[in-house]
Amino acid sequence: MSDVLELAGVGVRRGNTDLLRDVTWSVEEGERWVILGPNGAGKTTLLQIAAARMHPTSGVAGVLGEVMGTVDVFELRPRIGVSSATIAERIPADEKVSDVVITASWAVVGRWREEYDPMDEQRGLELLDALGVGHLKDRRYGTLSEGERKRVQIARALMTDPELMLLDEPAAGLDLRGREDLVGRLQLLAEDVTAPAMVLVTHHVEEIPPGFTDILMLRDGEVVAAGPLEVTLTAENLSKTFDLPLVVDRHGPRWSARAAQS
Repeated sequence: MSDVLELAGVGVRRGNTDLLRDVTWSVEEGERWVILGPNGAGKTTLLQIAAARMHPTSGVAGVLGEVMGTVDVFELRPRIGVSSATIAERIPADEKVSDVVITASWAVVGRWREEYDPMDEQRGLELLDALGVGHLKDRRYGTLSEGERKRVQIARALMTDPELMLLDEPAAGLDLRGREDLVGRLQLLAEDVTAPAMVLVTHHVEEIPPGFTDILMLRDGEVVAAGPLEVTLTAENLSKTFDLPLVVDRHGPRWSARAAQS
């Protein structure tokens, strides 16, 4: 079994709807994966399984060397860093930015009566600095711009020194400047050999940071293609994924896509 993720024939069914069907996929240590697909493709569902927050209906899901259904997920989850809209919505608007990050040490949102080691305080500040928002440490979370909030969320996800990092649409809602700033910071993280294995979910190839190694393409809950980014992100595969004739262009380490001319 992979040390990070190993999914074999995984399916998720809710009522009469298949959210995922027969997904087989593995992530190895040091890899940086992009999950790409349209709305309703099953991207977030797949990420919830990887985050040990959902059990598959069928198949076998291995996370960090443990098999889902045979392990205490509350012991597994602290080993996984997650940045998602679901977590972001739970962060109190009046929470101090530094507390947003360090409360991850206790796996809570919103500081109450917990006591934190000075080393935790220092690590939180170092992560905020690394994401370019250290100067905001005493601000209230609700006063930040969307781009600043995204960076604080990523710092929080890194707080526990996770073995797996999951980023669910980190650039959603950002303007061009905010997106490019975030992509650049994620590139630095992806290129850091000490960083954990990473999985990033997106709708847009323009949001793929340099340094990411592999791509999984989903449509209607099924895998269209998976493998090394440079050989898998093709016009043919992207067109199948979005059910639209598309052209893929590469600009140095970045990608873009547009509709094919009729």
